[in-house]
Amino acid sequence: MLSNVISTTDGQLTNWLNTIKNNLKATNNIVRLTKDLILAGLIKMRYSTSNPVMTQNFWSNIQGQNTMTLQGTIGKLAYLLGIVTITAFISAYVALDALAAGNASVINGMAWGGLLGGIVVALILVFMRPENPGALMTIYAVLQGMFVGAISLVFEAFYTGIIIQAAFGTLFITGGMLVIYSSRVIRPTPTFNKVIYSLVGAIMMLYVVSIFFTLFTSYEIPFVHSSGPIGIGFTIFVLSIAALSLISDFGFIESGVKWQAPKNAEWWGAFGVLVTIIWIYIEMIRLLSKIRD
Repeated sequence: MLSNVISTTDGQLTNWLNTIKNNLKATNNIVRLTKDLILAGLIKMRYSTSNPVMTQNFWSNIQGQNTMTLQGTIGKLAYLLGIVTITAFISAYVALDALAAGNASVINGMAWGGLLGGIVVALILVFMRPENPGALMTIYAVLQGMFVGAISLVFEAFYTGIIIQAAFGTLFITGGMLVIYSSRVIRPTPTFNKVIYSLVGAIMMLYVVSIFFTLFTSYEIPFVHSSGPIGIGFTIFVLSIAALSLISDFGFIESGVKWQAPKNAEWWGAFGVLVTIIWIYIEMIRLLSKIRD
């Protein structure tokens, strides 16, 4: 499959994507399902990071002898991001093969499997707080890769080139927030963190209501899905909150290093940033799709 993709010409690839697009349109409300999956994924991500995972009390409760370092946290973040990226590519290729054959239901299974599996693993991590969380976080990254790969494929079928645009947009935002944090332009003060967490909670509740309406009624909250000025403005607002969440994540990591948290706390610092980066990517791909509608 991979060799066929590599050897495919631009014209053949366009025809292939058109075939996939037609197969996706033939499924039952696939676009609306995709939006619901994205919202559910966002809720799951924020559940993972809006708990007291990175408070001073949490650091002190982690057992270990060696202390946390910034370099170690960066290395673990790179590892988890690499797992997500590789899994996303593999998932996309598998789904492409199935979709080109007219089996569009495969993408639903991959997306829901990655999503629900990620929720379960995240809850285990949050509530059990294992002493060595690396294995579970690797599983979490694999499941997130399945979810991201499936969702990205759907959007790519409808908006050619959107994956690359969203990836570069996510990279730009993450790098920009790191520069802002490093230059001390914005600091994760207690007040700042409370405001961010409150806004994240409000967004989460809005998405819960939206999913309820989608599943049980014929109505939906217009600006959540719409591609008009209000809908685009709402997604920009949510994307801004996601970006500002990185400031809190960076602050938590810096605090863990400062408090000399145990070595395995590096996994928790990397995990928090990973969740936020995935959230930014999903909101970025939603924003680009709304602009191109």
